[in-house]
Amino acid sequence: MTIHYYKNDLPDGLDLGPVVAVDGEMMGLNPHRDRLCLVQLSSGDGNAHLVHLVDRDFSAPNLRKLLGDPKVLKIFHVARTDLAVMKHWLNVRVAPVFCTKVAARLVRTYTDKNGMKDLITNMLGVEFVKGVQQTSDWGAVELTEDQKVYAADDVLYLHQLKDKLTELLQRENRMELAKACFDFLPYRAELDLGGWPEDMLGY
Repeated sequence: MTIHYYKNDLPDGLDLGPVVAVDGEMMGLNPHRDRLCLVQLSSGDGNAHLVHLVDRDFSAPNLRKLLGDPKVLKIFHVARTDLAVMKHWLNVRVAPVFCTKVAARLVRTYTDKNGMKDLITNMLGVEFVKGVQQTSDWGAVELTEDQKVYAADDVLYLHQLKDKLTELLQRENRMELAKACFDFLPYRAELDLGGWPEDMLGY
């Protein structure tokens, strides 16, 4: 694995292909309060590209262009959270998307263990161990090597999970339903930002 590290934006001319795995690291879980610090991306080649948003610079034109590109599918795990954070801090509606958590819940109805670690272990046969960096300070001006590796791990397996989950969605005739859910996720994120975290269809 090679980790490419950039400050504030992706470099000009970088082409990560038509399907890109994406994740973000924030200061916390409140998108209005807790700023976006890092965006991780992978083209599925086993390498990761990290964009460290230092000095509260969220202009990032190349990153924003990629995230909003309608011709590039973005793969997330638990997309709802990342989409809200990226909408708030980068001012971009990220679409189209594929969410491995949503897909897993649609086809792995025999279990409630659909976290990333469970999916990678059970579906890919890889022993996936996350370090303690999840609770580290992502707002630091300089990231440690351990933080970079931790962040990169979050995007390295998403292409493989998407392929496996797509096979199951097609097998169970739930691909159309999944696509409808994925298409709604950017709007679900905007509802979260607007103050409607509950189920809008509830009575």
